Formats: sequence, structure tokens, C-alpha cells
Amino acid sequence: MTKEECFYLGKIVAKFSFKGEVLIKLDTDEPETYTEMESVLVEYNDNLVPFFIERSYLHKSTLLRAKFEDIETEEDAEDMIGAHVYLPLSMLPKLPEDKFYFHEIIGFNVIDAEHGNIGKIVSINDSTAQALFEIEKDGKQILIPMNDEFIEKVDKKNNTVRVITPEGLVELYLG
Repeated sequence: MTKEECFYLGKIVAKFSFKGEVLIKLDTDEPETYTEMESVLVEYNDNLVPFFIERSYLHKSTLLRAKFEDIETEEDAEDMIGAHVYLPLSMLPKLPEDKFYFHEIIGFNVIDAEHGNIGKIVSINDSTAQALFEIEKDGKQILIPMNDEFIEKVDKKNNTVRVITPEGLVELYLG
């Protein structure tokens, strides 16, 4: 299985006990959804390696305390610190039609109420305080905040996102 077929679940941030348990910092708004997993894929030497989970439970809200099969010692757990954890895309919970996962809208056309088609979404920048659509049009990049006030409609059937941008925002990029 490749990363493209998976979604990022979190990162192993610490060992927990001398019995090989680890703490996984979950990158989700609903960590309780992931307490009953049978296995995860751990990025190890640029490969996704399946690890079966003996037991797991939430530890301090977004940390998942997990015990993997065959990870028996503190040293084994230490080797896993910093590794990224993934799950197959098929395990993502279904969302209502008007909601979306970031990976779903890459390649969608963005239709602005005033300017029409302003380009394709090439990426989502979620490293800022507010996530941004990264849109490309004719070699130019446009950044639009992913704000409910700006997003009018996400049309998954037609691969479009309709937006109502503040006056002057699009002109800032396209001139």
C-alpha cells in the first residue's frame, strides 16, 4: 500500500512504558473514532509497514496509547518515535455531502461568484493559523482562506468549489 492510498493519522511522539507501548499524537478532530483499530501502517525506512494493535485507548484527549504486537521492550518502542502513522483511505468516516476531506478536493475548479473560474486547487496549506486553498491559474498562485463564510458550495459530482471572496482578494493575485 502506498501513501497515496492512505491518510495521515498521526505521529508516534513518545514511548509510554517499559512494555513497548507508544503514544500516537492523532491528527483528527474526533480521536475517539480511532480507539478500536486492529492495525495501522507505520512509515518505517520510507515504507509503510503494518503493525497490529494488541490494545489502545485515549490518553489525554488527542494521544492514543497503543501496544503493538511484537514491540515488547522500551528499546523497541524508542525506535518508533517520530514515525508517521497512516490508515487506508477506505477507513475514513463518510462525511455529509457538504463536507470534505482535504485530499478529496485537489484538482477541483474554484468558481468565484464575481470572477468565475479562478483556477484549480493544487494543494491545501494547513500549516497556517487558517487553512488555505492553494489555487493555480495561468501559472499564478491564488490563496483563499478556507473559511465557511467564503465557501458557498462544494460540488463533488462536478469537481467544483463555489466561493464568494472578499472584494479585492482575487485581484490581489491576478491583477
